[in-house]
Amino acid sequence: MIRSHFMEENKYTKNIAVIFAGGTGRRMCVASKPKQFLELSGKPVIIYTLELFDNHPLIDGIVVACLEDWIPYLEKQMRKFEINKVARVVAGGDTSQESIYNALSAAVEVYGLDCNVLIHDGVRPLITAQTISDNIETVKAKGNCITCVPATETVVVNRADSRPYIPSRPDTIMARAPQSFRLVEILSLHERARAEGRHDFIDCCSMMSHYGHEIHTIMGPMENIKITTPTNFFIFRAMVEVHENQQIFGF
Repeated sequence: MIRSHFMEENKYTKNIAVIFAGGTGRRMCVASKPKQFLELSGKPVIIYTLELFDNHPLIDGIVVACLEDWIPYLEKQMRKFEINKVARVVAGGDTSQESIYNALSAAVEVYGLDCNVLIHDGVRPLITAQTISDNIETVKAKGNCITCVPATETVVVNRADSRPYIPSRPDTIMARAPQSFRLVEILSLHERARAEGRHDFIDCCSMMSHYGHEIHTIMGPMENIKITTPTNFFIFRAMVEVHENQQIFGF
């Protein structure tokens, strides 16, 4: 039994990233470019995100789901900034669920089923190498891993009886990304959801929970925000400037 468990755990030795960037960014109120291609210091947001995975020594490859009309531009930017681990760029879908499914399907064609997959949003460029490492370690040991942060405000849950439920804040954490799984398992659940006509899962964590899977979590950095509004972009710019100042001035 111990040998069987050891062999099963070590079957998934390859770690790949699926980056989905299929949104148009209507909340960003920018007509010229989708949010993932907004630039800071001449570099698109999605390139900041891709660099984190491309530079991580434990990531073996990357698949990206992108707005179809913007694929040539993304490929040009990846060449410019020397993103080397992206094996395929596929067209995204009408929802993030569909974009992720398209990328997972392409990942199987490139890498096979026996992989760990870290699913990440292209407009979350403020994660750390440690967060990626923690995801890989946890998904290898437990089968899945959801990056979370502590809840910093009170969460109110609406219920059918119109009596809101307020969970204890110390017991409440917020799911973010990466969300990591064994590729064969998360792809199977996506295919099940499609067969059942379910296209409304907000993320893979919700899908796994809906189908009865136990969820495992790690805590990530609070600055791991999703850039969907102008305010988010200004925070991102400030964080990048802080990092650059630390490199220049050593504080």
